[in-house]
Amino acid sequence: MSGTALLLALVQVLVAVAFAPLVIGVTRQTRARLEGRAGPGVLQPWRDLRKLLAKTPLRAAGTSVVTVAAPLVLLVSSLLLAALVPSVGAVPVALVPGDLFVVVSVLLLGTVAIALLGLDAGSAFGGMGSSRHMTIAALVEPTVLVSVYALSIPVGSSALPLIVAARRDHPAGIISPAGVLAVVALGIVVLAETGRLPIDNPSTHLELTMIHEAMVLEQSGRDLAWVDLASWLRLSVLLGLVGNLLLPWGVAATVGAGPLLLGTLALAGKLALLAALLATAEVGMAKLRLFRVPELLAGSFVLAFLAVTASYLVA
Repeated sequence: MSGTALLLALVQVLVAVAFAPLVIGVTRQTRARLEGRAGPGVLQPWRDLRKLLAKTPLRAAGTSVVTVAAPLVLLVSSLLLAALVPSVGAVPVALVPGDLFVVVSVLLLGTVAIALLGLDAGSAFGGMGSSRHMTIAALVEPTVLVSVYALSIPVGSSALPLIVAARRDHPAGIISPAGVLAVVALGIVVLAETGRLPIDNPSTHLELTMIHEAMVLEQSGRDLAWVDLASWLRLSVLLGLVGNLLLPWGVAATVGAGPLLLGTLALAGKLALLAALLATAEVGMAKLRLFRVPELLAGSFVLAFLAVTASYLVA
């Protein structure tokens, strides 16, 4: 790997690891304030991680090597996602594949790992959560592919750095019908992929509503820390991608100290804005009944398909 590729990937991973707990902290704190509570503070997720990392995990009797390996596989896939998605810099670099299909494959790797983690303990809750999770994933992954494919048609490439760079250099594409439809569809599936309202409720442990939490009920100590950090990384990286597609300004065009610092600051602002908007929307939103979730995701797929059609008509 060239020095430029290594530097860009390393910076994006470090920034994602630093920002991911803060994104969760901003979301929880904003929600607490809007609900009239003081809230635990923006840094509380970092304190939770430190506490969990100091504890030895307890594993259910009868679990296999999957319970040991799955949290690490999920974390590695999330770190790879942070390296591949253009969050700080939209610089096409050789040997760092930012291709859409590679990114979706890495997403799917983490999805399968956490589903196997939920199944391995053999509990009713874990199996229920994994079943629901894979049902949603089967509807989410095609929509991610189609929505980003719609954005790739005017660019002529499925590489995410080139798509973000094209929107930065030609802002008219941001408000085009195809661009708006594709980003709306992508925003809906990001909520589903990261287990947020109205698809999943990350702050509940009720049997009828649990999806993500059901899969990690048997996790504790360092295992739970890796799962939590990986889930937060997926949310922050995907929110950063949506932010860069909506507001591509500030994204580094070259790999240098100045552009990377500007890109990091711009990403921090976009993530803070999107996290606050996400929390504000969740306060006034109820979780959908489970059998209504496929209808919402089918609607997002239709939006993505319409975006592809509009892209070809304009092209």
